[in-house]
Amino acid sequence: MKKILLSFSLLILGFSSNAQSWNAQATGFDFLSRGLSEIHIVNSSTVWALAYDGLDAENVIQEFTMTTDGGNTWTPGTINVGDPALSINNIAPISATTAWVSALTPTVGNNGVIYKTTDGGVSWEQQNAGAFNAASSFINGVHFFDANNGVSFGDPVGGEFEIYTTSDGGETWTLVPGANIPNPLGSGASIEYGYNGGNAAIGNTIWLVTSKGRILKSSNMGLNWTVSQAPVTDFAGTAQSARLTMSSLTNGCLLKTAGTTYTFYKTTDGGATWDAGTPFTGAYRVLTYVPGTTTLVATSAGTPSGSAYSSDNGTTWIPIDSGEQRGTVTFLDGSTGWCAGFNEDPFTGGVFKFSGTLSNNDFNTSKFRVYPNPATSFVNLQTEGLDSYTLKVTDLSGKVMVTREFNGVENTLDISNYAAGVYFFEINSASKSETIKIIKN
Repeated sequence: MKKILLSFSLLILGFSSNAQSWNAQATGFDFLSRGLSEIHIVNSSTVWALAYDGLDAENVIQEFTMTTDGGNTWTPGTINVGDPALSINNIAPISATTAWVSALTPTVGNNGVIYKTTDGGVSWEQQNAGAFNAASSFINGVHFFDANNGVSFGDPVGGEFEIYTTSDGGETWTLVPGANIPNPLGSGASIEYGYNGGNAAIGNTIWLVTSKGRILKSSNMGLNWTVSQAPVTDFAGTAQSARLTMSSLTNGCLLKTAGTTYTFYKTTDGGATWDAGTPFTGAYRVLTYVPGTTTLVATSAGTPSGSAYSSDNGTTWIPIDSGEQRGTVTFLDGSTGWCAGFNEDPFTGGVFKFSGTLSNNDFNTSKFRVYPNPATSFVNLQTEGLDSYTLKVTDLSGKVMVTREFNGVENTLDISNYAAGVYFFEINSASKSETIKIIKN
């Protein structure tokens, strides 16, 4: 059976002096000991989570739970995809109503399906006609950057990674040409493949990890790909494994496990290169960032169990609690986050909401400046406290003029070809957004 690398979400920077803790919430599942393999925070009110059987990990279940009121109430549901033998790989929500899942079929070949819901999980419709239908197809996941643009990815077919993109919400999928994707290493039974989790995405960028310790990266929503070698031989091997966690488009970390030796690596160029690594000193090894910061939160549902945080990018750790099972963890910002547990019954436990503040004063005071205004040919974009963000420019009719990712504190956009009028510059980072009106003369 192919190894599955569970998803571990992004996390944190500087913590304040406020006390930190977790408050139990009920996931609502009828069956005992449902765990959560993924938690996705759409906004402070809406969160989706994908379930697994905590008593029998080999038991295939098709269940999720979601909240639309910040966790006060959770509503469980079934991902009804017509075949109870389908194994759900991942879930990719974008709103309280809309989400996609990828799943594996129980037969050999044609091994990959994508389903979409637009009614909060009440019903699901298959969307991948013509995709992942080769004899050797094996889907690893699906991700959506917005309501229209998404990417689905799988193992190599015919010597090329099988990757598709969509620009119409999944109605149609287009195979990415092999020329746009680095070739997999090896061949035959030893060919490089991907994993059903452990990947990361921020803005229009996505990172996929492989069985050869490499990282496939796309910065344009899956259309083109590059590859880099991480300091590990296999992201889910028996001799070595690793977990990739990104805080921003440039900054992230990787925790490598080799037997009982744990090594912590950092990147400042989006995973292209890594530092020499240092011994990992934390007690818990499921890591995530508070987005856009250097604060990490670590959890564990094993032995020892508990959680801790680091305000200095993993150098030192401060306990939050111990002796409590804390699983997959995700943060939206310094005060909004959830981690997984196991439910005792429909009314008790299963997920925990963070209480406290993990704030980074530099980040919270980040500012955007767009000038000159009015402008004629070029617009300068200046930021404080951010190293990466996404810019979307629209006109008064809502037409998108450009969507682009920027790094650094000073950037320039050419608007000389824009018609005279009013434009809206929507600037988004992992935890901050702002819209500025610009007049083009």
